[in-house]
Amino acid sequence: MKLHLLFVGNKFIYDKPLQEYILRKVEEKTDFISSITYFKENDKSLFLYLEQELNSLSKIAIVTTKQNFTTVGKLICTVTSDNQVLQEGMLIPQKSSIYEEGSYLLEYKEAIANVLHIDEMQKMPELLFNYEKSNASIHLFGEEKEVILAMLSPISQTYEVSIDLIKVVNEWYKVDITSKKYGNISKFISATKQLLPKNVITASNIIHHIIIALSIHNKKVSFAESCTGGLLTYYFTKQNGASNILDGSLVTYSNELKENWLGIDESVIVENGAVSSAVVKEMCDGAVNVSHADYALSISGIAGDSGGTAEKPVGTVYIGVKSQEDHKEAHLLFSGDRNYVQHQSALEAIKMLILIDKNVFF
Repeated sequence: MKLHLLFVGNKFIYDKPLQEYILRKVEEKTDFISSITYFKENDKSLFLYLEQELNSLSKIAIVTTKQNFTTVGKLICTVTSDNQVLQEGMLIPQKSSIYEEGSYLLEYKEAIANVLHIDEMQKMPELLFNYEKSNASIHLFGEEKEVILAMLSPISQTYEVSIDLIKVVNEWYKVDITSKKYGNISKFISATKQLLPKNVITASNIIHHIIIALSIHNKKVSFAESCTGGLLTYYFTKQNGASNILDGSLVTYSNELKENWLGIDESVIVENGAVSSAVVKEMCDGAVNVSHADYALSISGIAGDSGGTAEKPVGTVYIGVKSQEDHKEAHLLFSGDRNYVQHQSALEAIKMLILIDKNVFF
C-alpha cells in the first residue's frame, strides 16, 4: 500500500528545518513516501482530498499543528460518519483503533490514516502504522549502470526482487531493492555482496557505514574545504557517532588561510592556482599535520555562479584524498548551480575516501 504524506499548516511549507525533521522521522518508519501534499490553513479543498483518500485503498500520514489537530479530526469524522471523543487529552474520532499522545490511527474501509500533531521545537509523536519492510538499498562502486544491471538482473530474478539504480556520482550507484510477493531481499543482498565483495556496501546510510567502519578500526578522518564551505563536514556531523572519527576540520576559503592554517607554501598557490591538483594535495597534507588523522579529504573549486575562466570554468573542482599509504587527486567538471556543484563535490569526495582503502570500508 502506497504511503501519502499530508502536511496541514503554513509552517510546514515555510519552516524547512521542521519539514525536513518530519520527513526524516517518517522515512525511518516507512518504505517509501509515494506523494507529499501541502495544505495551507483554511484551505477548503482539504475536505475533498480527505474524502477521496479515505474512500480509496490508501495509507495516509496526516501531519498538522496542534491548533489544527481537532479541525482535521472533525473533517475526518464528517467523511467517516463518526464523532470525536476525548482520549488522553485529545479530541479524536471515536473509531480510532490506536492512539498515543499526539497521534492516533484510524482504519476506514480499505484506508489507513495516522493523524499526528507537531509544532516548532517539539519531538515528533510516534507513527502508529503496522509496518513490514518490503524494500532496502545498498551502494555499489566502481562499475557503470549497464554492467551492474547485467550482473544483478539474474540474481534479482532468482530471489524475486526488483531493482532500481540511482546514480549518486560517477561509478557510485544506490541500488533500491523492492520485494515482490515472494521475494527475499536479504538473500539478494548476500548474493550481491558475495559476487562483488570489494564493490558493494550493504548499508543504506553510507555516512553511518563510514563512521562505523572507522570506529571499528580506531581510525579518524579530517577535511580541508574551500568551495564547499563545510558541507562535507556537515554530511558527517549530522550523523550520530561522528565525534568518534572526526576531531575537526578546516574551512580555508581564502589563500591566506590555506597558507596559515594548512601550511601551504605561497609559491604552490601562485604557480598552480588555488583551484588545482597541487593545492588539494597540500591541503590534505596540511589537514593531516594539524589533526593527526588517518585520512584526509580536501576540496577546492569554482562553485559559481561566477568566477570561472576559459581554463577553469564554473564547475571546475579538484578533490584530494590521503590515507597513511596513498594519496590521490581528481579533476572534475560539474554542472548545475552553486549548491548542486557543492553537493556533487562533497559526494565525490566521500566516494574517493571509500575507494582509497577498500579493506576498511568494504
